[in-house]
Amino acid sequence: MANNLVIVESPAKVKTIRKFLGSTYVVDASNGHVRDLPKSTMGIDAENDYEPKYITIRGKGDILAKLRKEVKKADKIYLATDPDREGEAISWHLTKALKLDEAKDKKVYRISFNEITKNAVKASLKNPRELDMNLVDAQQTRRILDRMVGYSISPLLWAKVKRGLSAGRVQSVALRMICDREDEISAFIPEEYWNLEAQLLQKGGKKALHAKFYGTRTEKAAIHSRQELDEILKGLESCQYLVEDVKNGQRTKKPPIPFTTSTLQQEASKVLNFSTQKTMRLAQQLYEGVDVKGHGTIGLITYLRTDSTRIAEEADLAARQYIEEQYGQQYVLQTEQSRKNSGKIQDAHEAIRPTDISLTPTLVKESLQRDQFRLYQLIWKRFTASRMQPAVYDTTSVKVGAGDYLFTLSASRLSFDGFMSVYVQDDEKEESNMLLGKLEQGDVLELQELEPSQHFTQPPAHYTEASLVKALEEQGIGRPSTYAPTITTILARRYVTKENKNIYVTELGEAVNGIMKHCFPSIVDISFTANMELLLDKVADGTVKWKTIVRNFYPDLDEAVKTAEKTLESIKIADEVTDVICDVCGRNMVVKYGPHGKFLACPGFPDCKNTKPYLEKIGVSCPKCGKDIVIKKTKKGRRYYGCENNPDCDFMSWQKPSSEKCPKCGSYMVEKGNRLLCSDEQCGYSMNLKDK
Repeated sequence: MANNLVIVESPAKVKTIRKFLGSTYVVDASNGHVRDLPKSTMGIDAENDYEPKYITIRGKGDILAKLRKEVKKADKIYLATDPDREGEAISWHLTKALKLDEAKDKKVYRISFNEITKNAVKASLKNPRELDMNLVDAQQTRRILDRMVGYSISPLLWAKVKRGLSAGRVQSVALRMICDREDEISAFIPEEYWNLEAQLLQKGGKKALHAKFYGTRTEKAAIHSRQELDEILKGLESCQYLVEDVKNGQRTKKPPIPFTTSTLQQEASKVLNFSTQKTMRLAQQLYEGVDVKGHGTIGLITYLRTDSTRIAEEADLAARQYIEEQYGQQYVLQTEQSRKNSGKIQDAHEAIRPTDISLTPTLVKESLQRDQFRLYQLIWKRFTASRMQPAVYDTTSVKVGAGDYLFTLSASRLSFDGFMSVYVQDDEKEESNMLLGKLEQGDVLELQELEPSQHFTQPPAHYTEASLVKALEEQGIGRPSTYAPTITTILARRYVTKENKNIYVTELGEAVNGIMKHCFPSIVDISFTANMELLLDKVADGTVKWKTIVRNFYPDLDEAVKTAEKTLESIKIADEVTDVICDVCGRNMVVKYGPHGKFLACPGFPDCKNTKPYLEKIGVSCPKCGKDIVIKKTKKGRRYYGCENNPDCDFMSWQKPSSEKCPKCGSYMVEKGNRLLCSDEQCGYSMNLKDK
């Protein structure tokens, strides 16, 4: 009879962990949090020293009832929620909801593991511990501060701007950072500059070497105008191009460090085009357990919420052995890579890595969904590369004199690929110059052509999800678990919008940011918010009491809200007007937002309550009737392309139609990846998008 109960957070973990334990263990899930602050009120008693009021989350009654039955049967209860502050808090809430702290005849333990493997789970059962109330208090403080900000300021935004808006301790700072970047871009004044390149030939060579203008013989100089360029070109007339200095050397490219949550989100965005939310969802699946052919259900990666680059000694040794066997001893890194500690890193966890390096992407590919595989492959390659030797380049740097001026050219050749045999980043590009034999001082080079090019300095780039995550981490705003939900929230609230990866602030976002900066400057102050994160860290390590933080925070917030209510004027955000005419009253319909996204509504509401689906046009005409093709969704949410003239026109396509016609048979073409395919499968014609 089972007398041990293991409670995890996710049902997906149950299947994985159950197979590691014998018949004396029952494994069950809480399905995340079981208690929280009530939705109807703030749930924090400011008159009673900020005591929180927790209630059972709606829908969790049946789960708790089932867990109570299991608790009655068990002698030992192991709380095995995630190995972070959130997981610690869930375990604490479970002890309260299941009254485990009152059960004198039960032994209650807290266990945690960084990876869901047999060895890790077994080891945690051998080393149980008590709940860490410092971690619980740190999570509780974050939850209370976030609730205070949200429930104090959001109603003000509803009253002064529009309903459905929200403020948040971290999301409001993220919005401010995006708005500040927009201001920088708007205020930017481009400056002219010129580049000058000399195309030079070695004796007997056929391919030109690209030498860049450096300046005079005494100093480096930039070319600011056409006038300056013309003076230089005049000075170069009839000049001989002479090699004056040659330096041969080596350059090493260090291997990357293993992924943290932040760097995984950044790299998955750049390489795989994943949103932060999608990256975290897939990583969660890989962590909790996937059914791998020949291995059963197994957790493929370590815990996904971490800002540490540390690797367990056992995993490090296994990686080095694998690399030696597969690539040779010369590829094994001798000294470990580490990043500079910013003072904001919590080293409780390891970096994100495969749980078993021998489970290569090739071996697990058939067992994974396409995007699961792509993310696992990225993690596996990054970790493997981190244990490999640097790449080595042979380099040549040359100074070429011409009259009073100097040009420079450089060339490099990869002489040892090292970690790049496994993992190559986008920025790894070899020099374009290829030397024909050795260049030596005194060699004369033949000028083929001087190529000037005009340029203008560029404004700061718009944030992408990847660069915003990087900026939040660098500023100490939020923690690994908060990056994805923060970005998801400001997109969902329509404070920002995303186009071709770039994040743009909306009129609504600007209005909300303006209110926050004017009325609640400390809430959106980057330094203040970063310092609050450090205080939460101090709660976690037991050096600061959580109520001290709350007592200092809330009175100032409450006073600021009261002042804002009296002084703040209402702001009207106009709806986006479309060219769709209301067929009831003739007005131009406007874009509204509901629980399921955009829809069209008559601006005459409540006199006219007409609504229509919002149909996004793709700029392509229907091949059947000539009307616009729009994006539609099936009842199950699957996207397809159809004619706006439906039901009169029944055109539809699962793949995005193109305005291109098939040159072979005349049918319309569709986009698939980076290719255009003929919609007539019997024709079979295809072409690259870039060739069209």
